[in-house]
Amino acid sequence: MDKITRQIAAEIKVAEQQVRAAVELLDGGATVPFIARYRKEATGGLDDVQLRELQFRLGYLRELEERRTAVIRSVEEQGKLTPELRAAFEAAPTKQELEDLYLPYKQKRRTKGQIAREFGIEPLADKLFGDPTLDPAAQAQAFVKAEKGEGGEDFTTVAAVLDGVRDILSERWAEDPAIVQNLREWLWQEGLFRSKLAAGKDENHPDVAKFRDYFEYDEPIGRVPSHRALAVFRGRQLEILDAKLALPQEPEPGQPSIAEGRIAVQLGWSHSKRPADDLLRKCVAWTWRVKLSLSLERDLFARLREDAEKVAIKVFADNVRDLLLAAPAGPKVVMGLDPGIRTGVKVAVVDATGKLVATSTVYPHEPRRDWEGSLHTLEKLCRQHGVQLVAIGNGTASRETDKLAADLAKRFEGLQRVVVSEAGASVYSASEFASQEMPDVDVSLRGAASIARRLQDPLAELVKIDPKSIGVGQYQHDVNQTELARSLDAVVEDCVNSVGVDLNTASVPLLTRVSGLSSSVAKAVVRWREANGAFRSRRQLLEVSGLGAKTFEQSAGFLRIREGDNPLDMTGVHPETYPVVEKMIEKTGKPVAELMGRAEMLRTLKPELFANEQVGVITVRDILGELEKPGRDPRPDFKVARFNDGVEDIADLRPDMVLEGTVSNVAQFGAFVDLGVHQDGLVHVSQLSNRFVNDAREVVKAGDIVKVKVLEVDVARKRISLTMKLDAKAAPRRDGPRDNKFENAGRGQRAPSNPQLNTAMAGAFAKLQQQRK
Repeated sequence: MDKITRQIAAEIKVAEQQVRAAVELLDGGATVPFIARYRKEATGGLDDVQLRELQFRLGYLRELEERRTAVIRSVEEQGKLTPELRAAFEAAPTKQELEDLYLPYKQKRRTKGQIAREFGIEPLADKLFGDPTLDPAAQAQAFVKAEKGEGGEDFTTVAAVLDGVRDILSERWAEDPAIVQNLREWLWQEGLFRSKLAAGKDENHPDVAKFRDYFEYDEPIGRVPSHRALAVFRGRQLEILDAKLALPQEPEPGQPSIAEGRIAVQLGWSHSKRPADDLLRKCVAWTWRVKLSLSLERDLFARLREDAEKVAIKVFADNVRDLLLAAPAGPKVVMGLDPGIRTGVKVAVVDATGKLVATSTVYPHEPRRDWEGSLHTLEKLCRQHGVQLVAIGNGTASRETDKLAADLAKRFEGLQRVVVSEAGASVYSASEFASQEMPDVDVSLRGAASIARRLQDPLAELVKIDPKSIGVGQYQHDVNQTELARSLDAVVEDCVNSVGVDLNTASVPLLTRVSGLSSSVAKAVVRWREANGAFRSRRQLLEVSGLGAKTFEQSAGFLRIREGDNPLDMTGVHPETYPVVEKMIEKTGKPVAELMGRAEMLRTLKPELFANEQVGVITVRDILGELEKPGRDPRPDFKVARFNDGVEDIADLRPDMVLEGTVSNVAQFGAFVDLGVHQDGLVHVSQLSNRFVNDAREVVKAGDIVKVKVLEVDVARKRISLTMKLDAKAAPRRDGPRDNKFENAGRGQRAPSNPQLNTAMAGAFAKLQQQRK
């Protein structure tokens, strides 16, 4: 553990004692949100980001140590463990390097090299490599066997014996960790990730055409962006693309490759026209072409995929975090409209607490076109329930339905309409939880209720949906699903606990995300609430079946009780530190209700006066901060984007139009913006700002309302290129097919039609269309 502690401390640049304390807390069952919020003294103030990285590395390094022990035991049992080899195993910093060292000792099926060794050919191999001046054919005569082996092994000719030499040497060199690691790192830096259209595929077929940017593509593998790597891997999986690892320079016919040259250098051998040099050259070539080229391609493709997946998972996690922490409209009566054409617009009204109070279906669009009848129904619902906001799903017919809501707003002063993402609403509608929440409501109407509630409180509603269904990922179906789930679950947990949860209104899915609460305990909390009424104090949690002292410690600080017996229960002050607040009450002579929100009074209190052995100065400062702004919500204030009238379809867009839209998705290479035309536009990273931007999230995040200018419209391919640099010059509109040379090889070439657009843009649009399918 000391070794692991030292390594993690060095990696995240903190003291070993901080890591040791965090590991002890994690091993004791504490959650990351609890440690980050209420154990700052112990960890020296490690935040949730540092703790998540620490938690991940702790798991990896423990697995590495477990594997290291198993490897050493295996080699020791073979009687081959030397002090030098043990030291090498102990020093291996990664699983990959440990496996490289273990490869020669790993139990495997009987190889040609092993067979040659069994028949006594190895001394000849050592002899010829040690002294290339020897004549291979002459030396091999002494090793020729009189007859074949029992298994048909044939060393009855000189040629067969020399093939055995080749197999022994190439196998030995291909398992040499120094050679393998040197080649692997060189190829990572210099090798090319190359793809082309698979033989027999029709490049004009719609499913194939999506990958047109990769029909003739190559790029240094170590510099391939995540989205391009995952696009090629998807194309290969679908058998549309062939992908391979290519050398930076192909050899002339009959000449050794650069890779073979590097192997020769590693071996300290060169062709000097000695009798054995032609044979040794053949052995080197065999080592590369037969033993290493494909295995290293697999290694580097796996590394590229792993790196690409990490980026994709991070992008997804960041976007989910932004959506969960989006501004809530708050306790207002909301009408949710789930747009549809032939099936009608589904309507659901929820009261200020999110309770469903009315449903309906209206048919303003084709084929009924009952515009006035629809308005009459909606108007009646608005008057009956005092609707303040209209939430419109952003799917099919959203703009047409937005017009309906606009006409409705003309009849109600102050009624606001908002287009919201409906991603995941259908998944929620058909879920078991939705059927429990709204048992007597049709599945199609549940979606409208979800759309309304996610405007009131995005966090409380979206936690009911599998994060993978929220629709803000980058190739989310192609990445490691276990890692994706782990990352997204961590994000949801951090978001829920950073905001806090109202104990008396929270649903089971929301309570399940609270630090320390399992699904079964969350259900028990709701059952207690239904049987006994609203919680009056946090202490009543201990009356809940299955909720013991440990669970109370982990969860209580994140649960809020409004208008309860103790005002502190609505704050982030943990019950274990209530005695500190009592000392403050004694010091000031003011009851807690008068202390809360009194910034000028609280700032006169010195944290050092209230610290003790159990509660340090850092925690006291946090308590004062909570009292200054009790029950504060870290999320931004609610505001609404306004779509331009007359812009309802991609065909309505023109270059140089300046529009307002909502950022729907963010990747490293740019941001997708919903303009209300059923096709998101892309602001490439180079068009986000007049300064250099490395990652789009430096400038925007999902849910942001932004002003953009239309740079280029390709109606045929449904691509909209946007810029946030409003003084940028637009390109001509495109209504028909175009030459597609975007992303050509990724080798510094620029997009041909518009020099303002980076090579990634076309692939980005294709990526978005693939994701939506």
